[in-house]
Amino acid sequence: MDLGLEGKRAIVTGGSRGIGRCCARALAREGTRVCIAARTQDALNQVLGEIDELDGEGFAVAVDLNSQKNCQKVVRETVETFGGVDILVNNVGAAKNADILDLSTKQIDDALRLKSYSYLRMSQLVIPYMKENQWGRIINIAGGAGTSPSRRNMPTGTANITILNMTRALSDAVSSDGILVNTICPGLTNTFRAREQQHARAIRENRDVEELLWDLGRELPAGRMAEPEEIANVVAFLASETCSYMFGSSIYMDGGARRGTP
Repeated sequence: MDLGLEGKRAIVTGGSRGIGRCCARALAREGTRVCIAARTQDALNQVLGEIDELDGEGFAVAVDLNSQKNCQKVVRETVETFGGVDILVNNVGAAKNADILDLSTKQIDDALRLKSYSYLRMSQLVIPYMKENQWGRIINIAGGAGTSPSRRNMPTGTANITILNMTRALSDAVSSDGILVNTICPGLTNTFRAREQQHARAIRENRDVEELLWDLGRELPAGRMAEPEEIANVVAFLASETCSYMFGSSIYMDGGARRGTP
């Protein structure tokens, strides 16, 4: 299937590893020119090498997206390099969680600042360029914790539920301009971040973190955790011409873990 992505211009935040890295690769494979943004230049360079191997075109901006100034820098350099922006994949940010009985409000503030606020800033900055062509795609990676609160994931859950609400509001604001805004909510995924998240539990239970992850995956209805490439394939579809009638939706890619309906 031709996704109609040849020559499109994309920004992928958090593009140096995990889901973001795979999103950058998936878009490049379809002929999209990609700017990847993350904090670590060495990791970004590795992804750029992988894009080159796919005969893709890309460049990187090593930056912390905690500030409006740095978000502006990413968008400005993308426009200077590619002439505009057609696709934004918001993926940056990993909250530090704590038990609700020990949680500080600063930890929630930090999660909102890096993840939710950067998503909003980046979206607001790219929308004018998308409006010029009456075409654009914004895909937010929010995680499943927004609708699956627990005593230990409030910073993540608060940031993610904010993104789900933001997705709906942004979609209402720009759908008439040909811009589709949607969210993917991954669950347990085979990434370095998943290992970081489960490290403390593995220590508490005196278990190997790899064993713990695979056991958690087997408990899902899917019988396994997701691979980041699987998330990226859906991102590529949501970014495409083929996806033409999906507005403000949230797609749960959690192996069936979510119990709520719909």
